Amino acid sequence: MLNQILAKFKEEISNINEKKALNDLKLSYLGKSGIITLQFKKIVELNVENRKEYSSRVNLVKTEIETLIAAKLAKIQKQEMVTLLDSEKVDVTLPSRKKFYGSIHPISQVTEELLSIFSMFNLTAVEGPNIENDWYNFSALNIGSNHAARQMHDTFYLNNSDTSLLRTHTSTIQIRAMEQQKPPIYLVAPGRVYRSDFDSTHTPMFHQIEGLIVDKNIHMGHLKHIIINFIKMFFERQDIEIMFRPSFFPFTEPSAEVDIKCWINNKWLEVLGCGIVHPNVLRNVNIDPDEYQGLAFGLGVERLAMLKYGITDLRKFFENDQRWLQHYSFSAFNIPTILHGLSK
Repeated sequence: MLNQILAKFKEEISNINEKKALNDLKLSYLGKSGIITLQFKKIVELNVENRKEYSSRVNLVKTEIETLIAAKLAKIQKQEMVTLLDSEKVDVTLPSRKKFYGSIHPISQVTEELLSIFSMFNLTAVEGPNIENDWYNFSALNIGSNHAARQMHDTFYLNNSDTSLLRTHTSTIQIRAMEQQKPPIYLVAPGRVYRSDFDSTHTPMFHQIEGLIVDKNIHMGHLKHIIINFIKMFFERQDIEIMFRPSFFPFTEPSAEVDIKCWINNKWLEVLGCGIVHPNVLRNVNIDPDEYQGLAFGLGVERLAMLKYGITDLRKFFENDQRWLQHYSFSAFNIPTILHGLSK
């Protein structure tokens, strides 16, 4: 009887290829009313002498059925996985989706170009707060209380305050650096600056980089050497004509503005201001001007970007026009270096 049950089970399971059918077969043999379960219930009807032997035989058949069910389930699951993988197979011969890469904004690119050049002169980039007070933005820089730059139409003052303001230049970083460390000092100060002005060549916020060297025996020759070589490296032209014009800045004496001659129309174009640090500025940060001298220069990042890359309107830098950015942006893989060329 048990042999017939087992033979019938093997025949039925051999024709099953789905989990549901296998589960139904399992219930029909091992469920509460299953064939094998009924065989266990018959044991009590047997003589005491036959119960043990018959019980052992039923258990063996049950174990074999469970083993066959487990094996069949594993086979069905394997086949289902193969079918699933076949349905999700990727055809590697198909063309891939086009990749869209981000790009570098011209301000970021030119800033990196400038810092790369200034690093050649051992100038380290230092940053500082955008919100400043009267001392760091004006007084420490020898800008008197009646200077025009202090007026409301030039400077953004905060909460009707006479002292808290948005910095108008990154010279504030130079003052903080001279307060915090002793000479020699070699640094450049990049960052945003703010002035109340808005037209095709001015915006209320723009980017500036200022340089400062404070050391013994610093003179105008050092300043000219840095400026001339910097301009030639930035514009990547050794034949560029450079002119230093006498000028006035409260924080430098002597002071000069630097022009370059356009190689297209032969007009002179202003690119930056510079000079020897005024003795009063050094005294304001407790540096003896008889022992140490300083040179300083300042330039607008956007202005240099416009001159080098033919950008005509300063306001376009901040309008987020995708068409403009696509035209003037740089590859994310274009890292400015002196050895391999600043721009590609």
